[in-house]
This record gives sequence, structure tokens and C-alpha cells, in this order.
Amino acid sequence: MIDLRSDTVTLPTPAMRAAMAAAEVGDDVYGEDPTVRALEERAADLLGTEGALFVPSGTMGNQVAIACHTHPGQEVIVEAGSHIYNVELGTMARFSGVQPRVLVGERGVFTADQVAAAIRPDLYYLAPTGLVCLENTHNAAGGRVWPLAAAREVLARARARGIAVHLDGARVFNAAVATGTPVRELARGFDSVMFCLSKGLGCPVGSVLCGSRPFVAEAQRVRKALGGGMRQAGILAAAGLYALDHHVGRLAEDHLHARLLAAGLATLPGLSVLPPETNIVLVTIEAGPDAAALCARLRARGVLASPAGAGTSARQVRMVTHLGISRADVERTVDLVREELRAPGE
Repeated sequence: MIDLRSDTVTLPTPAMRAAMAAAEVGDDVYGEDPTVRALEERAADLLGTEGALFVPSGTMGNQVAIACHTHPGQEVIVEAGSHIYNVELGTMARFSGVQPRVLVGERGVFTADQVAAAIRPDLYYLAPTGLVCLENTHNAAGGRVWPLAAAREVLARARARGIAVHLDGARVFNAAVATGTPVRELARGFDSVMFCLSKGLGCPVGSVLCGSRPFVAEAQRVRKALGGGMRQAGILAAAGLYALDHHVGRLAEDHLHARLLAAGLATLPGLSVLPPETNIVLVTIEAGPDAAALCARLRARGVLASPAGAGTSARQVRMVTHLGISRADVERTVDLVREELRAPGE
């Protein structure tokens, strides 16, 4: 199967598996796993933060950050299409007792003026603003890279009001490679940053949450409360170390394949394609089968893709390139989409 559903479907390479098998391990809950410590130190150095914490998933990393930065009864400013708001099961309300304050951005990017207008005035009957969250790259916006200048403006506006800012950087290394900007520059100024190892970097499990030493100390407590205390986790951390050494630069190949896929699909009648900035291709079906029907047909032909918006979009398909996708896979996918769009009765 050509699996374009997500970059989370990647399998560890033989070299990554070898690194995992050879990992030195200990009990991480006691702080005794040397490979986990090495990954956390490496992540903090790469992002320019004082510390880092290895967590099982990006969702946990985001929710730990929200719990650390906020108090029950506060609001968190998020973008309408953001992962935190849409597909993290309302955990900010369930666990942290906070509610979202939703801004509609331009392809996932809101402005500093929008943030300033959304920050609640100091009135006793309003839920105070506790946190602002950005997502880079923005998943639902087709892997959109947050412009660095726009992010810095939001940071400055929030800092002036004493409000922390968290970066959901699940694919921040994609943003760094796409723009040629060091990842620590994309992370600079944020009070916390989460990035995923299990997406474009190709690891089987795990994310890293970065921030100040006091933040990481509190994050460790919250991770434990969420059931995220892991034992001999160095087996997983070794995959992360391998990925940071070997899988960052190759993200450019995924971006190239996304552009080739988008260009091929854009030539087909009945489709419009959002030009990808990184590795996510959003395809709108203007004529022909709906998204669910087209994805079902492609599955029968050996290609896995998904309706966009976690299955909520009737006319849009999402395809994601990753280290398991070759140029030949891209060309084959375009050919099969062409054939299915010509299917009788459409």
C-alpha cells in the first residue's frame, strides 16, 4: 500500500531499530534512564531551552504545557483549525479546567492584533486569558509555516500583557527545513515548545516538551498525573536521538514529493490543489466523487488517503508525504487518481 494518510504511519528504519536495540536503559520515573536524559539534553540544546521532557505523544505534550501555564477558569487563545482545539478531545477543559478562546486565522495564522483584541480585560466576571497557542506547521491548513515575523509580533504582544505562549511544534522541523531557519530561531521567545518525533522524523513513539527548568520540573509532575511516567523508555528515546541525527535534513525530500504530488494532481480536471509549503497536500474535489468515495476507491487500488479535517470535509482529501513515500509512489498515486476520476457514472 502507498500510505498517504499521515506521516505518523512511518516505520522505523533498520538503522533506527538497531539503535533502539542497543540502547542503554534505566528507570525513567526515577530519572535513571541515560538514553532518555541524552535525548532531553539534545532537544533542549537544539531548541535553545534550559530543559526538555520526553513524553509519549504530542497531545500529551500540548496538554501538559496548558496545565503548567494556566489555572482553572482561564481561557486559552487558539486558532480555529488548530490541533489543540479540534482533535485533542477537549482535554484542556477536562484536565486543566480552562476553555478555548478561538480566533479564525488566515490559513491557520492569526495576527497580533487579533490576539490583543481577544485578551480579556481585567474584569472580575470574565475568564482571564492564561495562554496563547500557535501551531507550526499548521496541520489543518496544509502544513502551513507560521511566518517568523508574525509569530514574533504575537509573542511581543502577549509578553507585554504577561501572558505565556506555547508552540505546538509537532512539525516544527518541517518548518525549519522548508524555510532554512534554524529550529531554535523558530522556538525562540516561546515559553514552551512541543515537537513530535513520531511524524516526519520517523520514530515509532514520542514527543519532546521544551522550556525553562522550572517549567520542565512542573511538566514532569503533570506528565505523571496524566499517566505518562515511562520506565525503560530509553529504547524509544534512542529512536529519537537517531532521528535527530539522520532524519531532519531528509525532510526536504518529503517536501519535494509533496510539491510533485500537488503539481500532478493539479493537472487533473475537477481538482484544485493548495500549493504545499511542507509535506501536506490538500486536494479539493470540485467535480466527481466526494472525498470519502474517492478515498475508498483509492484504497481498493492500493493507495491510502483521508478526507481532510479528520474526516469532516466532504470535498477535500489530505495526502501526506513522508520517509515511506518514494517518487514512484507519487507518480503512481497521480495516475490512480486520474483513473478514478474518470470512473463511469461520475
